[in-house]
Amino acid sequence: MTDKKNWASTVAGWFIERDEDAEQTSAPAEMSADEADAIIRTAGDSSSASSEAAAYTTPSPTQTVFQTAPPPPAGGQVDFETVFDSAGVDAEERARVARTVELLKSLPAGTDATVKKQIVEASLKAFGVPIEKIIEAGVEEIQALDGYTRNVATDNEKLMQESDARIKQYEAEIKNIRAIMQQSVEELQTVIRVCNDKKLEVQQVLEFFGQAKVAEVVKESPKLHDPSATSNPPTS
Repeated sequence: MTDKKNWASTVAGWFIERDEDAEQTSAPAEMSADEADAIIRTAGDSSSASSEAAAYTTPSPTQTVFQTAPPPPAGGQVDFETVFDSAGVDAEERARVARTVELLKSLPAGTDATVKKQIVEASLKAFGVPIEKIIEAGVEEIQALDGYTRNVATDNEKLMQESDARIKQYEAEIKNIRAIMQQSVEELQTVIRVCNDKKLEVQQVLEFFGQAKVAEVVKESPKLHDPSATSNPPTS
């Protein structure tokens, strides 16, 4: 098993280490909601962000494989053919790789690896397909996919940093708005208090003349109104 894992290092670490015995039964693990939330929560952490950014921006030959800009993923889905086109992988060579993949899938489960290799090689030779060309195209595809993953990861890191900056901006704005609201409430309370104090001063004058006299003046004056009439308007 160690030899199987170590040989991948000869192609710049593009290959994925896997357990050959579990190859037929293992399914790709899906990211849980909690794992996705954890990534978002740590996006604003400087130490975590710098570590992730360093991993994505480390110079790698896969980051220069594209001749034209590859298409962005749509909802997590990848247009592989367009990605391979952008990396300059020959369409005919890609078709050969695809046919080889289908041939491998058509073999009975549990077939010995050595037997698989003999069957595939014999089939390819029978059709005059150069094995070296298939290997070269296969590595080109993996190289393109690795470069694409790094590009998307870099874009994701940029989005995380920009989003975190916007969140902090909005949080600061919310904090400022809350402070303005609190200040307005405090000012209202102050206005009510000082106005009530002033009303008490004037009320002393009115109380000096008596309630009946004040009511008479209010009733006769065109500039004044009965507060009870305002608070309890007549109903039809």
